[in-house]
Amino acid sequence: MTIQPLSNGPREISVTEAIEPAYERVKLMLFRPFDLSKWIIIGFCAWLAVLGEGGGGPAGAFNNLGNHDGAHRPAEQFQRYYNQAHDFILVNLVWIVPVLTFAALLAVGLGLLVLWLNCRGKFMFLHCVALNEAAVETPWRQYAARSNSLFWFRLLVCLVGLALCLPMVIFLAIAIIQMVGQGEPNIAGVMAVLGLGLGLVLVGVPLALVRKFTADFVVPIMYLRGSFCKAAWGEFWRLLSAHPGNFALYILFQVVLAMVIGAMVIAAVLVTCCIAACFLALPFIGTVLLLPVLIFKRSYSLYYLAQYGPEYDVFPKPAPMAPPAADLPIPPLGA
Repeated sequence: MTIQPLSNGPREISVTEAIEPAYERVKLMLFRPFDLSKWIIIGFCAWLAVLGEGGGGPAGAFNNLGNHDGAHRPAEQFQRYYNQAHDFILVNLVWIVPVLTFAALLAVGLGLLVLWLNCRGKFMFLHCVALNEAAVETPWRQYAARSNSLFWFRLLVCLVGLALCLPMVIFLAIAIIQMVGQGEPNIAGVMAVLGLGLGLVLVGVPLALVRKFTADFVVPIMYLRGSFCKAAWGEFWRLLSAHPGNFALYILFQVVLAMVIGAMVIAAVLVTCCIAACFLALPFIGTVLLLPVLIFKRSYSLYYLAQYGPEYDVFPKPAPMAPPAADLPIPPLGA
């Protein structure tokens, strides 16, 4: 089955029109026919494409401080723990500084490696979805230069975000620590926390939009044009400036889709008595199991972008049918 492109010229843009072809793309790639090896190969590309984008934290991060010192007020407990930590650090400063420095450098190195692999995975997964092809080596080599361009752009965005957010996070932590140390909130502390929290939101939302638009639209433009990230962002910015309302609606609809998909995943976990959750938690296996969802999300953004014109359609056009052969005159008998 060949899925026809959505666009043949200027038309009304719809956030719902891309749902059906994206769903058909999932069926075409994964179930017509079902091929386990294809699942695993495309799943590996998808795993790279989402590598490092998960989140989570320890469940006990906000456990009550101490369980046998209930007679002490929280401020006194905090002051005591703070003094103990301070004294411990001063006594062991000789080995703590090198260990923390090594840990920080290792974390930075691993973070850069994950980001670089993620950028490679973006193009590899897009290649698989656009061409309905299970391949690793070809897209790994073919999109190397564009992946590196994407890596440097995203690294720059991360550094800008860090420079803007880190000071606010530090001052926010200081304000909270001061209020906890005093044992009760005060007007100045509360106002500082609210102001810094609002500042983080005002910085975080644009950064999140840049990340979303880069993954959903700039990467496909780079794929189509063979251009680097700066040029692709310039082209997308002109498109965004011409249709701001459409892309705002796209972002809102993405929230709806995320809620629906999340509800479906939760329902699957509950139906299987949390067995599915155990498999989904495994790094690579979880990605393979979620491959239909990942292909749908990738296909949805591609079919939405294709509505802006055939020059934004990443899917190969169906080969034109050969015209019927012209009827040739039948030579007379004996000629």
